[in-house]
Amino acid sequence: MALNPRMADWCGRAVWLVGASSGIGRATASALHAQGARVVVSARSAAALNAFVAEHPGATAMELDVTDAAAVKEAARKLAARGALDCVVYCAGHYRAMDATAMDLGELLRHNQINYLGALYLLDAVVPALLAQPLDPCSGQRGHISLMGSVAGYRGLPNSLAYGPTKAALINLCETLYLDLHAQGVGVSLISPGFVDTPLTRQNRFKMPALISPEQAAREIIKGWARGEFEIHFPRRFTRWMKALQLLPYPAFFAATLRLKKA
Repeated sequence: MALNPRMADWCGRAVWLVGASSGIGRATASALHAQGARVVVSARSAAALNAFVAEHPGATAMELDVTDAAAVKEAARKLAARGALDCVVYCAGHYRAMDATAMDLGELLRHNQINYLGALYLLDAVVPALLAQPLDPCSGQRGHISLMGSVAGYRGLPNSLAYGPTKAALINLCETLYLDLHAQGVGVSLISPGFVDTPLTRQNRFKMPALISPEQAAREIIKGWARGEFEIHFPRRFTRWMKALQLLPYPAFFAATLRLKKA
């Protein structure tokens, strides 16, 4: 069942991807550019952004630190002045494995600043602009917002003390945004990847099941938008198992997860 208007024709559509210097964000920006979208990519690394633009003629780079609320608002203002935004995608992320026996407050706060607060800064900047846009006669919506969650936010997991809670917060945030904005003509979708081969996941010292490439992830995201999905999760041969964990009562969940931690 489609919970959002289906987005399949990207030709001429304006898409702002925040956190697009590498990994899933960059691959998605590249895939959208190939389908004719007018892509704007943002991240802290000017060199990475300029390299993307050099490889994707017509794309626009906008250097941005998502932890700077004023800078995010100014970037959104500049883009809104150029015309309507059809889709805004928050891909920025930070990850370090952490166990409570080796807690690092600085890292905990860094995860929160980039993964969650950065998304709030972006929403504060773009939601009023999207609501002010006229309804598109083709799509019937004013625009679309996608936030990059993770299956790590489904339940508490080993080594995810810093990362998992920020993604759980994004899941709840996305659900609430959908309830508030759907009737206003603004689509909302949650992207929930499993393991994707990115600079962040390469830190992991364990074998990552069902590992896919950023390009595969980008294809899944675009297919999810075309189907009008609220949650776009992939690869499903892995994410279905993770969803099953959500259904377990605590005794069964803790027993299963502790066995996994010891393996």
